[in-house]
Amino acid sequence: MITGTQGQAIYVVDDDDAMRDSLRWLLESAGYRVSSYSTAERFLTGYRRDHASCLVLDVRLTGMTGLELQQELNRRGDSLPIIFITGHGDVPMAVRAVKGGAFHFLEKPFKDAQLLRLIEDAATQLTPGSVARAQKRCIAAKLETLTQREREVMDLVVGGRKNKQIADDLGISVKTVEAHRARAMEKMDVSSVAELVSATLSAKHPG
Repeated sequence: MITGTQGQAIYVVDDDDAMRDSLRWLLESAGYRVSSYSTAERFLTGYRRDHASCLVLDVRLTGMTGLELQQELNRRGDSLPIIFITGHGDVPMAVRAVKGGAFHFLEKPFKDAQLLRLIEDAATQLTPGSVARAQKRCIAAKLETLTQREREVMDLVVGGRKNKQIADDLGISVKTVEAHRARAMEKMDVSSVAELVSATLSAKHPG
């Protein structure tokens, strides 16, 4: 069981009452101090940077969206690690989140252990960006295992192209695209397109 270090504060912003309560219970049971909010505006009113370790943030919120909140924190020069969660993940959304410096982009439904592991990574980084740099090295090593065709297909997937469009672009069958895509995702150790986008863009994004 992953447990939080005493004194570490985790912020949760999600407008789904049941999800917010579930996340609070999960994180408190793991030993974290949790402050939860239903809107980005309420979060900004109550947020205190001291001792804050991580922000678990829903992308789609009433009022200011999660991505807009990320932009606002960036404008303030705040480097609080953000783990985005969403039930409506898509490629453009993941691209914006990662380019904005998101620690991770996680699609619902996810396993409790997966979220706790990500929070632990985000909350225990010794220096800003140290975990991110380690992740980039790991991702770079995984990218090296891809064949040229798998990399071509993966890059087109990350670019938002559908299987049929990729097949037309590369002059291969849709089934062949699906096979290359499946092998690329397996080698990259991801289970969704959003995670694939997050991984590849994290490797490319400076920092």
